[in-house]
Amino acid sequence: LHSNADKGDGTVKYVLTGDGAGTLFLIDEKSGDIHATKRLDREEKAMYTLHAKVLDRNTNAELEPDTEFNIKIHDINDNAPRFEKEVFYASVPEMSEVGTSVVTVTATDADDQTYGNSAKLVYSILQGQPYFSVDSENGTIKTALPGMDREVKEHYQVVIQAKDMAGQMGGLSGTTTVSITLSDVNDSPPRFANHSFRVTTVESTEIGGAIGRIKADDPDVGHNAEMEYSIVGGHDTFNIITDQATQEGVIIIKKALDYESKRDYDFRVEVKNTYLDARFIHGVQFKDYATVKVTVEDVDEPPVFARNPYIIEVHEDTAAGSFVGVVLARDPDADNKPVKYVSQNMDPTQAGNNFLGFYGSELILTKEIRVWNISFTS
Repeated sequence: LHSNADKGDGTVKYVLTGDGAGTLFLIDEKSGDIHATKRLDREEKAMYTLHAKVLDRNTNAELEPDTEFNIKIHDINDNAPRFEKEVFYASVPEMSEVGTSVVTVTATDADDQTYGNSAKLVYSILQGQPYFSVDSENGTIKTALPGMDREVKEHYQVVIQAKDMAGQMGGLSGTTTVSITLSDVNDSPPRFANHSFRVTTVESTEIGGAIGRIKADDPDVGHNAEMEYSIVGGHDTFNIITDQATQEGVIIIKKALDYESKRDYDFRVEVKNTYLDARFIHGVQFKDYATVKVTVEDVDEPPVFARNPYIIEVHEDTAAGSFVGVVLARDPDADNKPVKYVSQNMDPTQAGNNFLGFYGSELILTKEIRVWNISFTS
């Protein structure tokens, strides 16, 4: 600073007040030269307002009014671009068209946006090609390849760089990593790995009981992999339902089985996706078929009487050892094994004493009885 009142004889004194006076800025009270005491950072404070006084060194009288002046810090490119996060996470549907936006990642530069190119950023992709590209001006990541299939590759690591000085040589740069996941779409139909299944069950299985499970494979996930099974044309003996937890087809019995009547069944099962995506159903059949063969195994069933109950009338004075009637039973199993008869009825008037016995299938009176119209259950 220099005042017109300063004749160069040392009678003028310069005094500085305001932002940073005496700390950041010092003035030579004789010459009026102002000096900075340390390096100044524009990003910390871009402008300082100071006031200068010109005093008579002997009397401290002001020789002219205060002068206000501003010190503006000129920007240099001393700040590199910075992203908000070191890692960003994003997803995009598989099979997306080329140019589909995934996510926008932007960096900031603390240098002066209005001066030169110190804060003018250019974005580029360092890792992730040829699958993805980035808009050089705004940092928007887009798909760059058609037909990216989640079932082939699901996760991608993309490295984006932001460089200042409009990307020119000597500019500063910063990077970030973007973890991109392909989300699932229903582009894969269910398929049976094996188109023939064999199930074995016993004839005594209760109605509604499950006798076996079959499974189709669908590489999709979530609701895109949900399936439903059905018997083609229906079936009077069997049904199939879908286990929603495992996506298996559960075969259940609708009607009682009888080994002696029918031992083998076969039917055709259809599987299809519950939800379809109209973009992918053209030219692809989103269903598959398999044959199920059911074999019924024999169970040792108890003999069956021709009648139940039998009612036999015997005179009260019939002698012991007399023939009183015949009962008939048969083995329902295919082997038709011989039947053995045993009397377990008791005389109701004489607890603990058997009064009927068997000779083959013939009933024999074992002792004299005293009651009429005795009946027993076969």
